[in-house]
Amino acid sequence: MYNCRQYWEKVEHDMKLPARADLGEHSWSKFILVRIGKFLYDTIINEIKMDSTMLRQVEMHQYVPAVYKVYRHYADRLKEEVKPHPVLVKLYKGSRPETLNFDTDMCPTCVPPHPWLTAKTGGYLLQKTVLTRLPEMSMKQGCVVDLVPSKQIFPILDTLNQLGASPWIVNKPVLDLIIQVFRNGGMEQVDIPLPVSQCPALPKITRDLSSEEKNVIYRQRFMLKKKRSEMFSLWCDALYKLSIANHFRDSVFWFPQNIDFRGRVYPVPPHFQHLGGDMARSMLLFAKGMPLGDKGLDWLKIHLINLTGLKKKSSLTDRLAWANEILDDILDSADNPLTGKQWWKESDDPWQTLACCMEIANASRSPNPAAYVSHFPVHQDGSCNGLQHYAALGRDQKGAEAVNLYPFETPQDVYSGVAGLVEKERLQDAAADVEIAKVLDGFVSRKVVKQTVMTIVYGVTRYGARAQIQKQLADIKAFPEHKSLPAASYLAEKTFDSIKQMFTSARQIQDWFVDCAKLISSVRNKPVEWVTPLGLPVVQPYFKLPKNYAESSRSVHLLQANSKPNVMKQKNAFPPNFVHSLDSSHMMLTCLHAARAGISFAAVHDSYWTHPANVDIMNKLTREQFVALHSLPILDDLSEFLEKRFSYSPGDIGTPFPEDPRLRLNAVLKSVPTKGKFDLTSVLRSTYFFS
Repeated sequence: MYNCRQYWEKVEHDMKLPARADLGEHSWSKFILVRIGKFLYDTIINEIKMDSTMLRQVEMHQYVPAVYKVYRHYADRLKEEVKPHPVLVKLYKGSRPETLNFDTDMCPTCVPPHPWLTAKTGGYLLQKTVLTRLPEMSMKQGCVVDLVPSKQIFPILDTLNQLGASPWIVNKPVLDLIIQVFRNGGMEQVDIPLPVSQCPALPKITRDLSSEEKNVIYRQRFMLKKKRSEMFSLWCDALYKLSIANHFRDSVFWFPQNIDFRGRVYPVPPHFQHLGGDMARSMLLFAKGMPLGDKGLDWLKIHLINLTGLKKKSSLTDRLAWANEILDDILDSADNPLTGKQWWKESDDPWQTLACCMEIANASRSPNPAAYVSHFPVHQDGSCNGLQHYAALGRDQKGAEAVNLYPFETPQDVYSGVAGLVEKERLQDAAADVEIAKVLDGFVSRKVVKQTVMTIVYGVTRYGARAQIQKQLADIKAFPEHKSLPAASYLAEKTFDSIKQMFTSARQIQDWFVDCAKLISSVRNKPVEWVTPLGLPVVQPYFKLPKNYAESSRSVHLLQANSKPNVMKQKNAFPPNFVHSLDSSHMMLTCLHAARAGISFAAVHDSYWTHPANVDIMNKLTREQFVALHSLPILDDLSEFLEKRFSYSPGDIGTPFPEDPRLRLNAVLKSVPTKGKFDLTSVLRSTYFFS
């Protein structure tokens, strides 16, 4: 059986010539692109003129720049902005374009994408597609990937081909309903953005106001302008998604795929695709249908309850039972989404919930539900997936239990566990008469600490954690606003301490990653590099900008040739980037084995999708491939690679001096954290590992 890449290569071989839609396009270098961009920018600013009196009937015409620079103060910074002339803005608004035009690489394709054969060949048929989406100034990563033998990255290319070859269709009943709500002014409750016209008018400033009153109004005007800008941005984003979905409403389409520098997979079209939010996902169905079979309807119901977020601590059996109990509400939502009880609106993901209600209604009312052909994707999500990888790397028994690597009858909730430890600490501090601990009585909850727990594994700092928690406290009306900052600082510290208690090995591994990256970037003056388990070379693209960066048209080359690594970014980014490369490897392995098993598969990082009838097969593959991945000596291989790439030989060091950082670098790269005694095969029996 051939996969997409192998079959294309077979066609090439049989035809005895490349079967490629290659128009012989030669891309320009970054240096040339920057020079051309600078020339065009200077032309727009300095040369393009317009008649500022064109909208008035006057004899004398006045020609002024169509685009000009302005300088604005933002707090303590002076910021340069480029603005169009007000007359130009009026002309554009008056033109009222009736259609939106998108470049082809902004939309899905109407035929299957060109298979990725090499790092330079694949994606859109007639539009150049890059394999690795990189930050603007990361040239080295692109060069490294281009130099790798194609055979080394075949697993990655085959995954992209398999995901890109999956056809999709639009869920037309859901699309029509969303368009109806959007045209009728939006609905904040279900995240359909309101038009800017519904934003309150700006308060006026009059001469009779005092200085204090004027300052209050200035702040109100600033906040309203900010809100208006945000509303317009969200409204445009929804307009783009709905316009593209409506354009493809009667078509089968595909999403070309590529990767970021860590190996994480993304659809190339940026607006309408399954990595979007709740609204975009609700409008997508598999083009290929499949009978539900004996358990498909049950999985649809469990998926529905998962989407609501209301039964996260319940077993799958209890979730299914609850779905059957509220079947009347489910059917009412499907039949009368905007005029009935509207139960679906209470969900965490309301539009996906409504789409699932409609699918359950159609299946339940069919003569034989087992034979009902479903196009609906069911999701299985990892349980705090970053911490799952850390617990597996360190064989951390306690951590593994907290994130469902170990089998339990009901799911373990790591966020509630951390919140419990934080509350325990708070009670002790309150008993010791700590004022802020008393203020927080009754306010320490799962929701308050959840985002911080999720992002600690991805390198969030204490400053970032404080901002996250402060935002959560601000949403609690009963919490005193003036206490939010000290309370957030207190809870951030306690959350970090609680994570250390629950995930001993994870923190040790994360600390080792940080130490390695800090020494590599500061002692060796090089960016951190590694190779993922599936063979993708990774180079972290964080450098210090040279002083003449902004002014120089050769800035791209100066950055690569002369700049030193940004030590702070290198060390903070290495732990999350390495874990992201692992979760991507796990997804790719699962995808390749799903293709071998003949089942549909799509993914949003650590959320895996398939037909309802195939959920059990996909779950088995997900667990098997996680165990296979972490059975590899990942940390030992990383240490060996870093040693070969960055350590100093005795000849390089010569006569060392006291506390020689070169010796410290060599020692740290060898110091692989010790592992615990968790039995990795327990994952194979864990129902809630992905659920």
